[in-house]
Amino acid sequence: MAMAAALNGNTDHILRPRPVKPGNPTVLRGQSKDGTLKSNGNHDGTPSGMSSGRSTPLPADAPPSAQSISSARKQVRAQQKHRMFPTVEYAARVSHFDPRSEYRDFRGFFVLFWIGLAIMVITTTLRNIKDTGYPLRHQMWDLLTTKTWELGISDAVMVGSTALSVPLQMLFRRSKGWLRWENMGMPIHSAFQIAWLVLWVNWPFLLNWTWTAQVFFTLHTLTLLMKMHSYAFYNGHLSTTEHRLSALDNPENASTAAAVRYPSSNTQLNEMDKAAEQKKNEDEKETLDRLREDLALELTSPLGQVTYPQNLSLYNYADYILCPTLCYELEYPRTPQIQWVELFWKTMAVFGCIFLLTIVSEEFIVPVLNESAVRLQGITSWSEMSLILAETISMLLFPFMVTLLLVFLVIFEYVLGAFAEISCFADRHFYSDWWNSCDWLEFSREWNIPVHHFLRRHVYGASRPYVSRNTATLITFLVSAFGHELVMGCITKKLRGYGFVAQMLQLPIVALQRTKIVRSRRLFNNILFWSSMILGLAMMCALYVLV
Repeated sequence: MAMAAALNGNTDHILRPRPVKPGNPTVLRGQSKDGTLKSNGNHDGTPSGMSSGRSTPLPADAPPSAQSISSARKQVRAQQKHRMFPTVEYAARVSHFDPRSEYRDFRGFFVLFWIGLAIMVITTTLRNIKDTGYPLRHQMWDLLTTKTWELGISDAVMVGSTALSVPLQMLFRRSKGWLRWENMGMPIHSAFQIAWLVLWVNWPFLLNWTWTAQVFFTLHTLTLLMKMHSYAFYNGHLSTTEHRLSALDNPENASTAAAVRYPSSNTQLNEMDKAAEQKKNEDEKETLDRLREDLALELTSPLGQVTYPQNLSLYNYADYILCPTLCYELEYPRTPQIQWVELFWKTMAVFGCIFLLTIVSEEFIVPVLNESAVRLQGITSWSEMSLILAETISMLLFPFMVTLLLVFLVIFEYVLGAFAEISCFADRHFYSDWWNSCDWLEFSREWNIPVHHFLRRHVYGASRPYVSRNTATLITFLVSAFGHELVMGCITKKLRGYGFVAQMLQLPIVALQRTKIVRSRRLFNNILFWSSMILGLAMMCALYVLV
């Protein structure tokens, strides 16, 4: 009976499966939000032949607009029914990798990077089991476990020793004579910093630590030195400002020179230049009310909740040591609470990256250097020596590229991110898109933003009122080059100057890249940046270790 009714065209009481339509925009216009076909019917209110039996017919008194929509739906469905192939729509579009594309989500490549490292670890483990019977080499385990208690205790004592800055600042503030910061306070604290640095730089040599422990300890030493310097010099400036404000209670003998604004870590270089020019051009005399207001504002945090000397306490200093920043401020923006799950994963990632760095070094870097050192013994010919060095550098290119990426991740994403969670530090902008850099000056601003802020504030900003802009830039590069050379000297136990010369050569290279002909070729400059970065790391390692 049902078949006969269907042949006769009577489909009022028959339910048929809805045909699957291709996801074409013209088809989707005839679907509701939940994916089902919208109601349809003929103008006379009877269901159409294409209905599944579940569409709602139009009432007889439906307005002309509803009848037009129903007719359009029928027409679209009828067209789709007779198409042999689904429609492909073409438009003027760019690819995801095109520079004009607004697409920015490349997280899949980040996942691919970790999958590649996992493959490297698995293959290395299997090879070690085949060769030695153990998944890891004994040398790696010894590097990670030798004298760990000495390292931990020494690091804790070193961190605690920096807290001497707090009582020194209290002493300088309370002094009414030669111990004030602007008199002998600054030289005394500078001498303390130099003695502190000499002691802790030589400490790993005295205890004969492994190179992995020495890398960690040296980097932590320089980090704490910059933190201590920023804390001392900013609080010293605030103590001088407080003394000036107190002296204005008796304005007859007080100085009425303009208030000195200490450069913040976010102050742009051109703003520092303008401030220096304004300081030269301002009148010597200002109204007392305006001067008192400027001095009081300098003593108050930007968020308005802390005023010097409320910050002079061991608790405030300990909080500052935990914050992932090198520039001291009276107050920082904070998150509401610690995200413990996020902290757990970042902590695990830190140890995972250290493990991977050790594997890369022990499996792909140290064997190459050891073999090259054996081959260089007894060779006096410069041509043969150059050939061995060139071969060594070529074999170190890929391992150092992986090392660079792992060092970036472990420091700026995981270590600083973990300390940001511990201290509820809200500003997580530790790096920018340095991988798109077109010259070394751009890279120095975006690769390590905490260090860039420190150098801009305490080196460039401190020297800018006394020297020209180019000289201040040169001084900043000199300080940075000395720091990098110190790290390489502590790691390799050699002072060769290769790193210092290479970093100072960045200045003429940057000047060349910023010429009118070269600076517009961004892709070419980015290729040069990456090539020189990878080649420079491998070359520095080979020179320091083998020469």
